[in-house]
Amino acid sequence: MNMNNKTLPVLTITGSDSTGGSGVQADIKTITALGGYAVSAITSVTVQNTLGIQEFFDLPSAIVVGQIEAIIDDIQPVAVKIGMVRSVDVVDAITLALTRHNPKCIVYDPIVVSSRNDQLMSPDVISRIKAQFLKLCTLVVVNRQAASHFLNKKVENVGEMTACAKEFLKYGSEAVLFQEGHTSEETATDVLLIKGVKEPSYISYPSATESMHGIGGTLSSAIATYLAQGFTISESVEKAKTYIRQQYVLAGNLEGRGSELYNEFISLITLNSQRSSDVRYYADQLNVTSRYLAQVTKRLAGKTPKMLIDDYLLNQAEGLLSGSNKTVQEIAYDLGFSSQAHFTKFFKKARNITPREFRNKSN
Repeated sequence: MNMNNKTLPVLTITGSDSTGGSGVQADIKTITALGGYAVSAITSVTVQNTLGIQEFFDLPSAIVVGQIEAIIDDIQPVAVKIGMVRSVDVVDAITLALTRHNPKCIVYDPIVVSSRNDQLMSPDVISRIKAQFLKLCTLVVVNRQAASHFLNKKVENVGEMTACAKEFLKYGSEAVLFQEGHTSEETATDVLLIKGVKEPSYISYPSATESMHGIGGTLSSAIATYLAQGFTISESVEKAKTYIRQQYVLAGNLEGRGSELYNEFISLITLNSQRSSDVRYYADQLNVTSRYLAQVTKRLAGKTPKMLIDDYLLNQAEGLLSGSNKTVQEIAYDLGFSSQAHFTKFFKKARNITPREFRNKSN
């Protein structure tokens, strides 16, 4: 173990996460909190929030390797943590750079699927990682979902995880940590297998911590920091797990304003539907982008904002048509339509019947 209290640099190579819950932002926080000096190379820029990832911009391999070499040449990190890598070219560039510089330890967390089930890695990238990259790694931290893509099989229980961990070691890494084996509703178990150690280690913890956004990235960056400080693989994993449990108790998951915003939107529709059916109008009133409003309504109601506005207008229209003596033209104006013809077109498109036909049928 490092005894000279020197702050040791740890390099994270991964994508960005605007929420700070995963990616390079979370890695920097974790490495710093554990006494390391965080340096970084970004592989992908994401457009995301608590509702998930909307877009990617994958940086060219020359830019990725340029960042890595600039840091390694100058600062010489003791440990490297690798997360999101989405192209074969970038895998090749990282492999070449790390082979040349040969850092003391490399921890890899394969980001195959996001916490919102977005597919982040293609099969050809997985094949290249298995063929070239895993043999450089000190430790691979892999959850069951990612492992199923790497091994082309479902990994369900702790027994299967242990067998798959042995299979994973054949790709050349020094050790593998398989995550998320369920032993009960309250408890999950990880399997740690180290090359040359006959028996695997089993690490149990509250299963609730699995739901934390970015759990794998935070864990792997914590392990890399402890490895940089001179702890063994087993010690680093145990210490990192303790850190994760502490963070879960202290902070829990980041939650966006989705539910609150949805309720505000529905209230605004009831107050303003006669004035406007334009989504941009409501987004401006709520001080959000139309895109974010659409993400919220899709997540919580399975509908677009325009569909929810139209649903409200249709319900109001049906109530007035069946329960009032107002003419169709009066109802059209009451609901904010510019003309009876506009209202009739809107109603018929939604209900496949004209307002007058609906009234006659309901009476």
